[in-house]
Amino acid sequence: MANNKIPVVALVGRTNVGKSSLFNAILERREAIVAREAGTTRDSISAKASYQSQQFWIVDTAGVKDPEDDFEETIQSQIRQANESADIILVVVEANVPATEDDRQVATLALKSKKPVILVVNKIDKSAPENIYEFAKLGIKDIVSTSVTQSRGISELMAKITANITKVPVKKESTRIKIALLGRPNVGKSSLFNTLLNKQQALVAAQAGTTRDVNRSIVRFKNHELEIMDTAGIRRPGRIERGVEHFSVLRSLAAIEEADICFLLIDAQEIDVALDQKIAGMVKDAGKGLVLVISKWDALEPSEDNSLDNILRQVSHNYEFVYWAPLMVTSSISGQNVTKLFELALKIKQERSLKIPTRELNNWLRRAVVDHPPAGLKNRNPKLNYITQETDNDIPAFKIFGSQTPFIHWSYRRYLERRLREEYSYFGNPVQLWFIEKHVPHKHGVMPSKLNKDNR
Repeated sequence: MANNKIPVVALVGRTNVGKSSLFNAILERREAIVAREAGTTRDSISAKASYQSQQFWIVDTAGVKDPEDDFEETIQSQIRQANESADIILVVVEANVPATEDDRQVATLALKSKKPVILVVNKIDKSAPENIYEFAKLGIKDIVSTSVTQSRGISELMAKITANITKVPVKKESTRIKIALLGRPNVGKSSLFNTLLNKQQALVAAQAGTTRDVNRSIVRFKNHELEIMDTAGIRRPGRIERGVEHFSVLRSLAAIEEADICFLLIDAQEIDVALDQKIAGMVKDAGKGLVLVISKWDALEPSEDNSLDNILRQVSHNYEFVYWAPLMVTSSISGQNVTKLFELALKIKQERSLKIPTRELNNWLRRAVVDHPPAGLKNRNPKLNYITQETDNDIPAFKIFGSQTPFIHWSYRRYLERRLREEYSYFGNPVQLWFIEKHVPHKHGVMPSKLNKDNR
């Protein structure tokens, strides 16, 4: 089955029109910081949302600046980047404030993008209903009125979003392996890109943030085609500049979705950075293969703390949640271990395609349950009856049927995953386990992470 790109939906508009509140309402959880002060969102925030089995990325951009802060330059840049990176644009306005010149400019530029545009008239609880029709003058045909505080209009908005998402046709599976180079700016992605290609293709500079588009090139290794994608760096929260940098993050997210395998570069001089761990989590959630690449190894001053064993031990501890991802120390200057990255990519791709016969899987499950019966919550005793592997999923995914499965403890899921890897490895790949009640019809059941969250 081909990897289909998950659509990107961008929220744009003036400051303080309620974009962050709307973002949280779409996700059904508090994610962005919401405050009364205008301009609270200083960087773009992205998360994956879903509605009626359709997934999409939702991006809450910083509100456009006022005129004295170069509004025109900022909004032009924001809409231009949305045009290049987003599949749908949501223009958000305030119902209780007549359309301003800034609103008109946002609407005009969004329509010029030729992408589907939906006008979201927010805060309708603060306005008379007839005022909504005044916003039709902005020229956007699709209009949805919402109130986050009263939970009005959110379902209608979600329906319009999914109606405007083009269903990507399933293509014949390509034998080409796609590899995305990820990480913070200036960790050596472009240098590694050039070393992998053995030629100068990307611009390499000491200044952080040189790469703003996804550079890509194809190489051959052991009769396999590998497409290498060099992404813009994902910046720490609060350091994403307005305009171009907003959507460089989006391009990195899109590259994760497009890739089969991600190489996450970690600066050997900064091995304990929360953002690096967040990127690893994004790769895991997207179900992609992962290699942790410790870069700039040759730039470290020799010391006991900087010994290879110590560095590897610390990184293994920091990334225990992706313990299945291999570690590789590289130097783009000396070329150390660069060829081994290709070897890892081939091995990860091969492991990813492993299909296990159902009978063999059920024998494995019985042994695992006998050795360690399921742990339950709320004094319930879950029972696991049988397991099947999903054949229409390019991620190693398994459905485990039983009773009282909503009460399975998260630690038991981890136990089963480790037992599965002891038997079948799935080296460098995340594994999905779905627990399903035998008599409850559902394509995948409920994800264990959601069960545990709901039962804490």
